[in-house]
This record gives sequence, structure tokens and C-alpha cells, in this order.
Amino acid sequence: MLKTQAKYMLGQIVRHKKHPFRGVIFDVDPEFSNTEEWYDNIPAESRPRKDQPFYHLLAENDESYYVAYVSEQNLTPDRSGEPVDHPDLSAMFGDYDGLGKYPLQFNFN
Repeated sequence: MLKTQAKYMLGQIVRHKKHPFRGVIFDVDPEFSNTEEWYDNIPAESRPRKDQPFYHLLAENDESYYVAYVSEQNLTPDRSGEPVDHPDLSAMFGDYDGLGKYPLQFNFN
């Protein structure tokens, strides 16, 4: 049985450790759950382990907005105190709390 616990939570703003983007977590996979083709496109020396949580982010950088899939080892909490401006945020989350996270707009079963 897989015993992985995610370090970050839904609605939390995080920043990539190596690339200049940040985003809001909207989903978590307990371990890698993307395609092998996606994984193989990462340079071998930079490939993250598959046996860790992977996060789906509503991401932004200076040029664009997009969805990113990032391993836990490559994330760190965003300490800027700034909200994220991704245009899809309001579909999933409430207003920014000023403390680095967004409240969910829906309840889980």
C-alpha cells in the first residue's frame, strides 16, 4: 500500500524551485500519474522521482498562464504575499486570503 502524504494543500500558492513560475495547487496525485512520454521529455539529469506527490497547478510566469504538473521535490511555498492572477482561479477558488492560499469554492464528499 502506498503511504505518501502530500506536503502542500489545495489552494496553496507555491513556487517552482528551478523555473520562474508559481501557481495555485488545484489537484494532487499521490505519485506520478502522467504519461511516460511527458516524463521522458524531461532531461534525464533533471527527472524527479516518480514515488512522490505530483501537483497540478494553475500556473503563471511573466509571459503567460497555464496548467503545470510538478513534483513535490521541485516546489517551495511562495512567500511573496502576492495573489496569483490566473484567469481560471475563480472557477475553483474563492478570494485570496492574503496568507498564501485560496479557499475552495466547493466541498468534498
